[in-house]
Amino acid sequence: MTQYNNSEFIRPLGDSALVVHLGDGINPTIHEKVKNLSYLIEKEPFPGFIESVPSYNNLTIYYNPVTVYFSIVGKKEKSPYKIVSALIGDLLRQFSGDEQTEERLVKIPVVYGGEFGPDLEYVANYHRLSVDEVIEIHSSNDCLVYMIGFAPGFPFLGGMNERIATPRKESPRLAIAPGSVGIAGKQTGIYPLETPGGWQIIGRTPLDLFLPNETPPSFLQSGDIIRFVPISHQEFAAYKEEKQ
Repeated sequence: MTQYNNSEFIRPLGDSALVVHLGDGINPTIHEKVKNLSYLIEKEPFPGFIESVPSYNNLTIYYNPVTVYFSIVGKKEKSPYKIVSALIGDLLRQFSGDEQTEERLVKIPVVYGGEFGPDLEYVANYHRLSVDEVIEIHSSNDCLVYMIGFAPGFPFLGGMNERIATPRKESPRLAIAPGSVGIAGKQTGIYPLETPGGWQIIGRTPLDLFLPNETPPSFLQSGDIIRFVPISHQEFAAYKEEKQ
């Protein structure tokens, strides 16, 4: 492990990837550094680079060790990991963290409650709020996409108002419909596919988050700003008809 300061270091991940740790905890300032570093590497990739995958406070960098070995130095005294680690280390030492990347605001239409949000009343009762108050609170805060994971296209969001933070269900559902919007603890998220899950489901969006025939296949990306917009069942149906 190569240490740069108390919270930044690089460590190997198998023989074809490394992890750059840029801080501790879930923090938008740290994630901005993650996003900016990813942008710099993607903008000027080194030979053998495959992809960079952002998370809350880490950036995982995948590479082809054979290409790295023969393309960058041609010297046999260094391993591909050491070569890539040195390249990223040099970039980190020059990295201000202030590089600007484009910020995308994505509005997510949601039908709250009813058959689309079976746990909305539970969330309201848990916090001694009305259903309308929960909807207003959930849709009034913009959320940051920290990373995509768990299922293809599933966004892990930060920034939900903690007034409606609610524990997961004690017994997960065997199937949650695609587009379902849920709450688990201090987080909110959107299920892109039908999967089992224990989040409290408060609504559903008509948007498709997983687009397997497109590049990239995830509608949302790390760094996006999400704004939930309440809509009616009629508007939901209109969205669906428009996509057919």
